[in-house]
Amino acid sequence: MWQRRDFLKKAGGTAAALMARPSFATEFPEKPNENLQFASGFMDVELSSVAPEFSRFSIDGLGKSRPGANIVDTSVAGAGYRAFSSLSDGARRVAYRPVTAGGDAPAAWVFEFSGRRIVLTSEWSADDPPPPVVFHFGLDQVHSTVLGVFRPDKLLAAPALMHFPGQGSVRISASSPHVGLRYQSVHHKPVALLSLPAATAELKRVAYTLEVMAVHPDVPGIAGDSRFDAFRRNWLNTLQLNPSLLALANNTSSTSCAFCYYEYADIAALTPPLAENLTALDIVRQTLDSILAGGTAYGLPAPGNFPTASADTYPSMLIAAACCVREGRSDGWLTANYDGIRGWAESMLATDDDGDGLIKYSVSGNSGIWPDGFPKVRPANWWDTIGFGHEDAYGNALAYRALRDMAMLAHKLGKTGDAARYQHAAEKLRSVYCQRFYDPPTGVLGGWRSADGQLHDYYFLWVNGIAIHYGLVARPQASEIIDKLMTKMKEVGYDKFSMGLPGNLITVALKDYVHKVADGHTGGGVLPDNSDGFQNYENGGATGCFAFFMLAALYDLARNAEADRILFAMLGEYGRCGFEGRGARGKSNDWRRWDGTPVGYEGYLSDNYYALLAVPLRQSKKRWQSGFRPETALT
Repeated sequence: MWQRRDFLKKAGGTAAALMARPSFATEFPEKPNENLQFASGFMDVELSSVAPEFSRFSIDGLGKSRPGANIVDTSVAGAGYRAFSSLSDGARRVAYRPVTAGGDAPAAWVFEFSGRRIVLTSEWSADDPPPPVVFHFGLDQVHSTVLGVFRPDKLLAAPALMHFPGQGSVRISASSPHVGLRYQSVHHKPVALLSLPAATAELKRVAYTLEVMAVHPDVPGIAGDSRFDAFRRNWLNTLQLNPSLLALANNTSSTSCAFCYYEYADIAALTPPLAENLTALDIVRQTLDSILAGGTAYGLPAPGNFPTASADTYPSMLIAAACCVREGRSDGWLTANYDGIRGWAESMLATDDDGDGLIKYSVSGNSGIWPDGFPKVRPANWWDTIGFGHEDAYGNALAYRALRDMAMLAHKLGKTGDAARYQHAAEKLRSVYCQRFYDPPTGVLGGWRSADGQLHDYYFLWVNGIAIHYGLVARPQASEIIDKLMTKMKEVGYDKFSMGLPGNLITVALKDYVHKVADGHTGGGVLPDNSDGFQNYENGGATGCFAFFMLAALYDLARNAEADRILFAMLGEYGRCGFEGRGARGKSNDWRRWDGTPVGYEGYLSDNYYALLAVPLRQSKKRWQSGFRPETALT
């Protein structure tokens, strides 16, 4: 690693300032292909010798020289250049000139490295028009994403932010406001790219400044504590933008699920600005705009999937909208979109067809209704291989929070009648929630009450956790419920907290399981009790998904030692990138059997990282139980 001095600071540290400097080549002699590498505490990179692109790119957003996997795959589509390298005072410069031109020809691109910054400068030549610089992301190595706002032409506006799970982020700014970045992915393929346009006849020179960083909330009490380094590097992991959908999604190349939007918004609400005039909530709002404009996402009504919106979809979108308004100060956006947002709330309330205060899902949830094989009709919520239906405890917990959020939105616009209506609906739901979902034989809350009146209880950790955290359970009863769950977890022998938590502690009977496919990984079996499917995928598989709610309940009840035992094990695994990637048989680590065998399929599932929200909650001076403002965790 070279001793270095940040020459960018001497030039003001910006792409525009660097463009005004004397030629680096006249100051320091160049040597063909001499050394195309640069390393510092923040990055370890290597350039191609035949094209202006990276052949290796890894970063450490914390500047601790932590090695990481290579982010890029090499492509030589732009081959036909010679690289000339020079070094001075720790600053590396690499210039690319066409092989057909003379040695004194202008460089198509110049790459300049120092410390945590890279500056890329392109100069137009009519004889040899320069190609773009393209990051070919190898998503099977690092599930990279680019966070930003799309322009009407579907190019990404600069500034934007590349984020690399396990490593940190790179902020991209451009010397011209007219530059648009081309960001692409291939659906369900480990392929994505970001293209930085070169100079053109109209824009003779263009420069990009890339700055390595770790974007995370400034959480009190953890400075200097290396146990939280994984939190700092991975805070943005929940936010993966799919450029094909122009929306936040399971990952860069996967599906956008509307019932996940509240998770993205809760993370975004605590996130500091990503760049000048760019916030994480801008990206959440962009995602909601697509739905308000008539777009669709998984969870909304669709032929062959959801006959009506899943029980958690409208609540999720309402919560996300409230986060955008509360923290994003989007009063104008709220005014313009209130009718559409209110429509979500009214559609949600309309499902309460018997007037008891609980929202309903159109599928009954009765045992035995799910056909053999892989059914097209989906159950009531995110856990879409388990037969949730009719009155869903999780969906109703989200609805309680969403109704209170809707009351806030109405109040902000002076719509007092609406505000009173939604607040009353929230209190009515709360008044009946425990009575409807509490299961006396087990002493915990069940998952759903089906249309035939049966309560279906499989010791769902996340259902109980969210109900406690959102204030739907009185504190004495909440403590008793947690006692039962912790005792049951010990009884069944689960303690591999580095993998997260199982969704359910006992197997979901085959009569209540949606995927009756005995494939050894989706949770279905052939035995009536489905014990031969247990620990696979959503049938008790270990995951980071929804582990936050159990952690939150424990911290809310001041059971810090129990919560810390889980949280710090998970933080260690986040640091090892253990929730992503695939095993030898191609199954991914977003779900695992209790012995560690991967049984997932996404390769990267953004919900696994929502549990990072437990860090600011842990450090908060006041616990949040109102179901109204999770972002107050930092106050």
